[in-house]
Amino acid sequence: MKFLHSMIRVHDLDATLKFFCDGLGLVEKRRRDVPQGKFTLVFLAAADNPEAEIELTHNWGSDEDYGSARNFGHLAFAVDDIYATCAHLQEMGVTINRPPRDGHMAFVRSPDRISIELLQKGDALPPQEPWVSMPNTGEW
Repeated sequence: MKFLHSMIRVHDLDATLKFFCDGLGLVEKRRRDVPQGKFTLVFLAAADNPEAEIELTHNWGSDEDYGSARNFGHLAFAVDDIYATCAHLQEMGVTINRPPRDGHMAFVRSPDRISIELLQKGDALPPQEPWVSMPNTGEW
């Protein structure tokens, strides 16, 4: 058996692509527009792990409430420098819901409120400000 992908529904495909591609560095692998079904599928992967994909499903014109995504759980990504990744996302306007106070783990949310866990590759980085003093914000 081989894991292929996880699918998440998105309202704003451009904002979601900006988050995952510009923010987290994922790469668009392929895209499929289905006019008769009024949806677009976009498959993303990390450059160093191209077989494990995230499928973004954008249903054109849908205003369906996809919920808070708490029932989904989260997607997890290992990052080279958790502080630099969180700073970059913060500069993009992303809220750091659970800051990396321990130098190891943080949580953010995508534009459609999908919970994203960021984990430091290897050993935790030494605790550093402003992260150590930053409180949790919202839910993750």
